[in-house]
Amino acid sequence: MPRFTGLIFDMDGLMIDTEHLYWAAAREIAANYGKSVADDTLRQMMGRAPIDSMSIFAHNLGIADSAQDLLDRRTGMMLKRFAKPITPMPGLMEILQRFHGQLKLAVATSAPKSFTDLILPALKIDRFFDAIQTSDGVTHGKPHPEIYLKAIGRLGVKPEESIVLEDSTAGARSGKDAGAFTIAVPSELTREQNFSFTDYVADDLFDASLHIGRLLTNCQK
Repeated sequence: MPRFTGLIFDMDGLMIDTEHLYWAAAREIAANYGKSVADDTLRQMMGRAPIDSMSIFAHNLGIADSAQDLLDRRTGMMLKRFAKPITPMPGLMEILQRFHGQLKLAVATSAPKSFTDLILPALKIDRFFDAIQTSDGVTHGKPHPEIYLKAIGRLGVKPEESIVLEDSTAGARSGKDAGAFTIAVPSELTREQNFSFTDYVADDLFDASLHIGRLLTNCQK
């Protein structure tokens, strides 16, 4: 078993419960066009690069406006929502405190930098991370491995020494194809997705923390 040196977190749906906010914003945009958006479409959008997500939205709803225009509208809506108090997912603070100093920590999120610049300081957790990799400057969004390869590179570790925590199939595939040990932590909205290709499926962040602890212990034997 490899010696693990890096731990990389997705953000939306993994660190904070934002997916409900994204769903509400998408429904509001759809209503402005006199349309409704199916849950299946919303699930297809999860975990992907913002522009890819809104391309799916526009295509499935038959909206002629560009994906970029729709994304700009959604970004403005989300920034207003993020200005309100943000609650971390259960177990987030515990897992950060447990492995900070043992492993190099990073965030690899499909969200733009404007979101992480607001959310991480609001939660007072930006100090835990050695690297923040957002969708800015990423050519191929999740499920492509580019974002995780960039995050791994910024940490200065090897893919096989990295552990990825993800809540969506698209994100988990991105981490797995980057060569990292990938732990799925499904949310309420992603529990029905297929995570059979991951290395471990955790019940929550507490369970993920226990499993990572076991991995590190086994590496020392």
